[in-house]
Amino acid sequence: MNLIASRAQSLFAVLLVGCLLAPTVQAQEAPVAAPVEQAMAPAGAPQPGLEAASSADAPAVSENAAPAPAQVEHGLSHDLSPWGMYQAADWVVKAVMIGLVLASVLTWTIALAKGLELGRAKRRLRAELAALKTARNLKQAADQPRAPDSLSTRLVEEARHELELSGKADKEGIKERISFRFDRMVGASGRQMSQGTGVLASVGSVSPFVGLFGTVWGIMNSFIGIAKSQTTNLAVVAPGIAEALLATAIGLVAAIPAVVLYNIFARSIAGYRAQVSDAAAEVLLLVSRDLDHQAAGERQVPHVVKVG
Repeated sequence: MNLIASRAQSLFAVLLVGCLLAPTVQAQEAPVAAPVEQAMAPAGAPQPGLEAASSADAPAVSENAAPAPAQVEHGLSHDLSPWGMYQAADWVVKAVMIGLVLASVLTWTIALAKGLELGRAKRRLRAELAALKTARNLKQAADQPRAPDSLSTRLVEEARHELELSGKADKEGIKERISFRFDRMVGASGRQMSQGTGVLASVGSVSPFVGLFGTVWGIMNSFIGIAKSQTTNLAVVAPGIAEALLATAIGLVAAIPAVVLYNIFARSIAGYRAQVSDAAAEVLLLVSRDLDHQAAGERQVPHVVKVG
């Protein structure tokens, strides 16, 4: 009995110690089991600890990532104004643009100077033509007050010079020679007034092709940039293409006014030549009238015959 009682007491003591040590062992095994379960969990399964950590770190990550688009945008930004595109263009395209701008300035300079010259000459010739119509003979036309270098003065001087050289020659031959002189003067006056208009024709015909050359050169450089950057992003190649197209735009700006102004001056010069022809015709009429009066006076002179 004493042996059984001692064994029962020993078993009871072991059970009591086991009950006291069991919570401590479970607390030590729990942290080891948690990482194993997390490692064995599926990839898409939510993890409470990670969700809390990610939710806590999310504002910090978003705040750090926010400046990135601004930096990218700043890196791809370009000044697409005409001056900005000119500054960013290749040196060949810049040379083309400068040449076209100079051609445009030359066009407007010639247009201003030629317009003033042509308008002044037409007004003066109109007044001289009205004065020639009031003259009854070549002497009255020569005595009219006018500028020494005026066209009507030269016409009258040419007619009087030919009359002096011809003398008593046939009047039809005299009028033919004077008409030939006047034709030469009309052609010379038209050529003199046309000086400078050839530049307008050249600018109008060449400027578009010069601008096209600049455009082709700029687009070629843009494609070379595409090959080097190995990207087809439009934001990368668009500025270069826009700079190239600016050369064509400047070429058209230089060419269109030059062509229009050339056509305007061509019509105005044709009108001026017509006025010069009218003045020459008026002087030729005075010469013909003087020749007819001279012939009529010679017929009216009586022939005196001495007798004895």
